[in-house]
Amino acid sequence: MSATADAAGWFLGAPSATPVKNPADQSPTSTRGRTRIVPRALRQIVGMVTAESLGVTPNQVSVELGDDHGRLALTISTPIRVVSLQRVTREPALIARTGGTILARSATSQTEIRRRVGELTGADIGRVTVRLTGVDVSPERRVR
Repeated sequence: MSATADAAGWFLGAPSATPVKNPADQSPTSTRGRTRIVPRALRQIVGMVTAESLGVTPNQVSVELGDDHGRLALTISTPIRVVSLQRVTREPALIARTGGTILARSATSQTEIRRRVGELTGADIGRVTVRLTGVDVSPERRVR
């Protein structure tokens, strides 16, 4: 197992050094067992949230999991969807309509990814690093 997998093990259900309570001490209404989100499922969730945020397909997104001082660290590599430079030159207001500059959209996506992944998984998300690996030039989508 790699150091990254060990570091993320606390979240992913690896055994811990905390003492286990005696089952007889639990009330009859408490539930037993635990829910474990395996790394593959967590990567898929992060990939889908990222793809939605940056307008690309989930198969274009690569996710690495790690530890950030006890919190889950995400390193994401992905392209970003943009409109053509020719259209932006003709219509400068297009930048604002499509979510801002590439850097502004990347910063916004980091916040959105942290919030949504935390909501969906219950994980305490620490550092979110988004590496933009390219651009996916496509026409602007019309809002109806």
